[in-house]
Amino acid sequence: MLSLNGKIVAITGASGGIGEATARLLAQRGAAVVLAARRSERIDAIAQDIREKGGRAATCVVDVTKAEDLRRLVSTTVERYGRIDVLVNNAGIAPISPLADLDTEGWSAMIDVNLRGMLNGVAAALPVFREQGKGHLVSIVSVAGLSVSPSMAVYAATKNAVRTVHEGLRTESTDGVVRTTAISPGYIRTDLADSMADPDLRHRTRENMDAMGIPPAAVARAVAFAVEQPDDVEIGEVNVRPTVQA
Repeated sequence: MLSLNGKIVAITGASGGIGEATARLLAQRGAAVVLAARRSERIDAIAQDIREKGGRAATCVVDVTKAEDLRRLVSTTVERYGRIDVLVNNAGIAPISPLADLDTEGWSAMIDVNLRGMLNGVAAALPVFREQGKGHLVSIVSVAGLSVSPSMAVYAATKNAVRTVHEGLRTESTDGVVRTTAISPGYIRTDLADSMADPDLRHRTRENMDAMGIPPAAVARAVAFAVEQPDDVEIGEVNVRPTVQA
């Protein structure tokens, strides 16, 4: 197993699910992590638990829809640990519904968190990566951006847009300074369904997550694998989904 000793990693959406699992695993493998989310009590408790187990962890309250919050996350990470090696854009919501429901508020929220939040992270991290001479941007995308299911059109659109931004950044990063990795999970056992307004859809989604979902730790291992690679190795995209046997 490769080591993450010395790596400095900031993670958005770290108050639960994939973000929490990633913070715990990277800290266990030697990285210093900065947990970012809106729920301050939750990230403080997770960071405290990581420290009690011998890891290095700090927190920063962040709303990813606010560009200034992402800039503060990056500056807080640099002030605390001297630099930022990796930014994991993980924050996301999924108030999905059929387009015919005309849930324009839910559409806007997904665009703001899933896409604009990721772009705010890019805008905050890139100048610092350039100044340092290297940096790694990791974003949690979704297989939903590859195959659109009913009720998931706008959610899938935001995730596909994140994938497109990543590919654009990869093609622009020809000097080896910035690495990018997009990680696309399938169903994961998280509380993502809680943001769905329709109770029937929320119930069905939870059932699918329970039946076919994989644990958040599986995605965390994919993040760790990408981050552990030497600077001259780029893991451009990883799909993480369960193997279904007939």
